[in-house]
Amino acid sequence: MSPKPDLKSIIIEQILLDGPLSIADYMRLCLTHPTLGYYTTREPFGVSGDFITAPEVSQMFGELIGIWCLDQWQKLGEPNRIQLVELGPGRGTLINDLLRSAKVRPAFFDAIELHLVEVSPRLQDIQAQTLEASGKRPGFARGFSDIGDGPMLIVGNEFLDALPFQQFIKTPTGWLERVVGTADGELRFQTGTATASISDMAIANNVPEGTIVEISPARTTMIEQIVERLSKSGGSAILIDYGCNRPGTGDTFQALYKQKPAHPLERSGEQDLTNHVDFCSLIETAKKCGCKSRLKTQREFLLEYGLLERAGALGANASPNTQNDIRAAVERLAGPSEMGDLFKVLEIRSDRGAFDQETV
Repeated sequence: MSPKPDLKSIIIEQILLDGPLSIADYMRLCLTHPTLGYYTTREPFGVSGDFITAPEVSQMFGELIGIWCLDQWQKLGEPNRIQLVELGPGRGTLINDLLRSAKVRPAFFDAIELHLVEVSPRLQDIQAQTLEASGKRPGFARGFSDIGDGPMLIVGNEFLDALPFQQFIKTPTGWLERVVGTADGELRFQTGTATASISDMAIANNVPEGTIVEISPARTTMIEQIVERLSKSGGSAILIDYGCNRPGTGDTFQALYKQKPAHPLERSGEQDLTNHVDFCSLIETAKKCGCKSRLKTQREFLLEYGLLERAGALGANASPNTQNDIRAAVERLAGPSEMGDLFKVLEIRSDRGAFDQETV
């Protein structure tokens, strides 16, 4: 019996047959291959996984997102039916905490129709187990476009960074795509032949050869789909991720393996792959499509929605050890040197008068 092929071998064979892969195609294979992909086979979340997301740090994070959802529902006129959609729900921790805080207004909780956008059947099972006692049975969708019409609240935490992106590098002959090829039986970054009109971008003017620019058509398409739905049916979206609030250049392609940085071309299918989200381009996309947006740091957002007050309530009658844990969680979520400033919160609303566009 021949040994089961690993994903690296499959990728190398594909490159030898068809030529180098774009970074976007490499990411898709590594993260979502049906039998060997990272999200379809691994348990990436939590202390025993490769990374710890904000919902895993403390229940307060999901609860405050729930308060945000309640606020948006009220701004919509408190409809008796609202579709609550989470993009990339992980283990279901965030949405479970969100639903608990939603119960402060029974009418809001009763109005919720829950939809989880998840490509991994294995994670769908975990999410269903997490939500078993929540009082809401989730509907699962493989794509955002599979969800029906109606007023909608959309939540996505560390979802955008997992969508594929491309890199282009400045060469003496112009901007060429940076691709994944192979040499000596290993995966290697190479310069491809595909070109792009990167020179039209302001950040690309007067930069030296070797400069790398990253773009993500997949993220642009996702925002276009969200804005189209919000414009049609009403609602709001909140997207939290790490990234930049102004245009920039450079290589931010990164991998995490057992909570430590790793080379993105190693351990194909066994480690998380991401890059920094360009929030400026997403804000511009939302604006072009007719929706208003607001960008804040995670620290600003959580403090606005009552992080310190919630921490005080949780710690009021708790043991000293628990109080210390709560203080540590607040620092992890909102500390400027922790997640507080690196992570950004993008709000998108269908109501043109909801707020003026702001950026951090």
